[in-house]
Amino acid sequence: MAAASAGAARASAAARQPVAAPAALTARQTAGQRVIYSYPGLTVPSTLLTRISAGQAAGVIFFGENISSESQITAVVKQLVQANAASPVKAPLLLMTDQEGGEVRRLPGAPALSEKQVGEAAQPQTAATQAGTGAGQNLAGVGMNVNLAPVLDVYYTAGNFVDKYQRSYSNNASTVSSLGKAFITAQQGAGVAATAKHFPGLGAATASQDTDAGPVTLTQSLSKLRTVDELPYQAAIAAGVRLVMVSWAVYPALDASAPAGLSATVVQQELRGRLGYTGVTVTDALEAGAISSSYSTAQRAVLAAGAGMDLLLCSARDVSQGDAAAQALADAYTGGGLPAAGFDAAVQRVTALRTSLS
Repeated sequence: MAAASAGAARASAAARQPVAAPAALTARQTAGQRVIYSYPGLTVPSTLLTRISAGQAAGVIFFGENISSESQITAVVKQLVQANAASPVKAPLLLMTDQEGGEVRRLPGAPALSEKQVGEAAQPQTAATQAGTGAGQNLAGVGMNVNLAPVLDVYYTAGNFVDKYQRSYSNNASTVSSLGKAFITAQQGAGVAATAKHFPGLGAATASQDTDAGPVTLTQSLSKLRTVDELPYQAAIAAGVRLVMVSWAVYPALDASAPAGLSATVVQQELRGRLGYTGVTVTDALEAGAISSSYSTAQRAVLAAGAGMDLLLCSARDVSQGDAAAQALADAYTGGGLPAAGFDAAVQRVTALRTSLS
């Protein structure tokens, strides 16, 4: 535990250090610092390697279809790192996956237990710490440095959207807070950045309410949101969590007009303002069905960035999706659609994260 605490302290200190955005980058390179790419199959497309070596990508997310074995994905990571060595942006790529535990694991191995199983363990705090350590060591072992976990959703009813996949520690906010904090501290102590998700919480979603598939509106009161759903994020922020993923659901108690990840009210006022979060924000899948199908990738990217999302998760396994998002950001950056001060601040937060990771 002492080693984990020391590692978390170093990560927290690194996050607080002012880091300038990379100097003398083109608009397209600057925009690329906010885009996470994905690709299909087991082989990295040459187009993605080109984007990385040109300094036009912040990182890559891996899915099950990209991984056949530990040795295979380790070789892929080395290929990406080699491409990044030629980049004018002298910072490690963000190499990430979803290694929550239980059903949601892209890599073989730890953590074997789902969050619900951790919460029901005889010694849940120990189980959460072991899961965080296992996840961190597993990802670091293949060269990845960001885990899109833990889920901090507090499930409202048994069998609902998060509970049916055992992705919630508990229906008790204090329990989720303490176990999420233990996972985050242990994983970040192992050198892998943690991501708390899905702010401000998907715990009220019914079994059929899936933001990947279509629009979701969650109607809990502001009091309920803040005393139940958001409570685990206070603990995560206190633990120095490096990233927070924002939900695509609509929360009328906060903003009835837009999904949370497209809402400056949710991102800038609630998460950054009220809760005091200063780290990196990341969207859920940019292609999600929760966002109106009338919005193109370009429009989604600019709206999310304008709301205060630092990183855009282009996870459709299509390099052209990342290209479309990055080009839209570049055009909005140079054309004034996205104010330079806010844009540069987002790039600085991402750069600080990247330079703190090995």
